[in-house]
Parts: sequence; structure tokens; C-alpha cells
Amino acid sequence: MDAVQSLRQKLTAVLPHLNERQRRLVAAAEARSLGYGGIATVSQLSGLSRVTLHKALEELDEEPLPEGWSRKPGGGRKTVPAHDPNLLLALETLIDPVTRGDPMSPLRWTCKSTRQLAHTLGAQGHPVSHTRVAGLLDDLGYSLQSNAKAIEGGQHADRDAQFQYISRTTTRYQRREMPVISVDTKKKELVGKYRNAGRERQPKGRPEQVKVHDFIDPKVGKAIPYGVYDITRNQGWVNVGCDHDTATFATESIRRWWRSMGRRSYPDANQLLICADGGGSNGYRVRLWKVEIQHLADELGLEITVCHFPPGTSKWNKIEHRLFSYITMNWRGRPLISHEVVVNLIGATTTVTGLKVKARLDTRKYPTHIKVSDEELAQVDIHPHKFHGEWNYTIKPHNTTEL
Repeated sequence: MDAVQSLRQKLTAVLPHLNERQRRLVAAAEARSLGYGGIATVSQLSGLSRVTLHKALEELDEEPLPEGWSRKPGGGRKTVPAHDPNLLLALETLIDPVTRGDPMSPLRWTCKSTRQLAHTLGAQGHPVSHTRVAGLLDDLGYSLQSNAKAIEGGQHADRDAQFQYISRTTTRYQRREMPVISVDTKKKELVGKYRNAGRERQPKGRPEQVKVHDFIDPKVGKAIPYGVYDITRNQGWVNVGCDHDTATFATESIRRWWRSMGRRSYPDANQLLICADGGGSNGYRVRLWKVEIQHLADELGLEITVCHFPPGTSKWNKIEHRLFSYITMNWRGRPLISHEVVVNLIGATTTVTGLKVKARLDTRKYPTHIKVSDEELAQVDIHPHKFHGEWNYTIKPHNTTEL
């Protein structure tokens, strides 16, 4: 085997395992050992240019670089900002939050792709590729992000204290084996052949056809699911209304839960704790809600305590993530073509943790704009708690006869 063939095998075996600097230094050392014509031979065998090998021969006579370095300080291709010092300023101007909402700005909220940024920068005299723009944005700490629901509005000073109060009250009732329920109205749903968010498996290329526009059909209306979630037993009751979400509808839903599930689950109960949102049909400022709770307490013979979550914190209500979220997952991608379908889908909701749900259709009419006089409100046997009595109160029955 001649020397050239032996050198070819050596370089082929060794060079792939070396970094850039090591490859050129090894190749230069071999070229020097060959003497005259060595640079041309090694260049042909290694694929390194003659210019690179000439520079590498000079490096062999210099002091070694610090460990881990492959180039001298300042070596390598210069970065784009180094060639164009004003590029970063121009880029930041385009994506600055103050200017991007300005109608006169070259880019606004809808024009934030890297290709559009690169095009606009090029028009301003800063030629750059969209991939380089992406890299610069990453270096600047920018990224494309969606909106995040995190701002809850003005927070009450006793927001966390109210959460703790509800938690302590719930624990106290559970220890005495008294019922604790979380209540709320789920999002109203259109009834008919309307698109429902999510997807379900269908034969390929045969999606279920739904209406293009979500114009409500006045003959069918909406489904109004009012939920009652038993926190202790992990059971849910949903009263699906067809009319209006009023305080009378809310208390009727609780009444139906008690008759269908609560009375059998808590036969010895003489108290009931309701955890509710601060607004809506069961809001702490709704007079009719308190009057209807008084009627419910009188009818059931129960002392009813209500604890409201502070305004703007409804997502912390147990029913939201213990019941409603699973109902939404169960019917995703399915058009809610009738109230009966809504009831059946809600009733079929289960979880691996043992959630059980019952649902019934409520066809009663619930008129709105019912006024409660001061005299009627005065008949409510309400006992505000010492801590935020507007949020926490107990309504006692006028009689103790349970129907």
C-alpha cells in the first residue's frame, strides 16, 4: 500500500471525530510531514481548502488556545447585528407594544410572523431572512403567545380569607355528616344542529353536518343547565331549564336535587351548606335568592347556610372543575339537537374517580324582573355571620316540619 493510500485511510478514519480546529491542525501537520506538495495532496484527500491548510500551518507555530476553544477570540463569521448595528433597534421598533396598536405603524397585532417582519425590515434597508429574524427574537426574549386568562379584576382585600372561611366551614359540616353542595349555572347551550366545540370519531370524510350560522331558533330556545354538586359524595345533579336563569330556577334546582338525591344520602341532616358564586341568579345581592332560600328552608325543614365566593373568583367553585368540565368533555363535538339529548349526555357523564351525575328536564316557566319588597325581605330569618355577613349567612326555617 503506497503512502498516499495509507494517508487517505488515516484521514478518513480520524477527521470525522475531531472538531473544526483539530481537523485543520491534524491535516496541516500531515501536509508539513509530506514536505513539498504536501498541501495539495492533503487538500485533495481531506477536502479542506489550501487556504485553510496554509492558515493551519501558521496556527501550528502559535500558542495553544484555551481548553475547549476552537477559534481565537473574535473568530468565525460575524453576526448579522455586527454587520448591521441598527437591525435590532429596527426590529424592536416593529414589535414594540406601544406602536403595534397604532394604525400608522407598519405592523400591528395581526402582522407578527417572522416572514412579514423580515419583509418589512428589508424594505427599511435591513435585509435579513425570516429564520434570522426568528433567532433574533429568541435572543431578545420574544415569542408568539396566545392570550392568558390571568387578570381577575380588582381583588377584594379579604379574597383569600374568604376562601379559607369557606374551606373551614365545609370541613366542619362534613365532619358532622351534613350535606355540602356547590351550585352554579353552566354556560347556556344552543339547542339544535349547531356546531359544538371539540371532535369525535366519525367515518373518514363524513363529518356530521351542522348549521353554518348560530342564529337561535326561538321555537327551541336554549338549554340552561343548573348544577348541584355534592362535594362529599362526588355526585352531581343538573336541572336543565328551558326558560330563564332566575333565583327561583336556582332554588328549584336545589329542591329537585334534595328530593332526588340529597334526602336519601343524608337522612339525618338538619343543616345544609351551599357554596355559590357571588353573582348570577344565586348572587349575594339578589333579594329573590334569599326569599326563595327561606321558602326552601321552610319546606325542607333545614337550616341553610350560604357561603359566596368573592366577586370574580367563580372558577374556584368546586362545581366548575369537578362537574361542569367533565360534562363539556363528554359532549364535545356532538350537536345538542334537543333538550332530551342534553339531558342524556349530562346523565352519561362519569369519571374514573367515581363521579355520578343525574339530570332532568325542567319545562317550567320562570318569569324575570320579579321585585322583592322590603317587607318581603324582612320576613327572611337571616343571620349574617361575623365574618363578611354579606357573603356568609344562615337562613333558618320558620318551622321545623319537614315535608
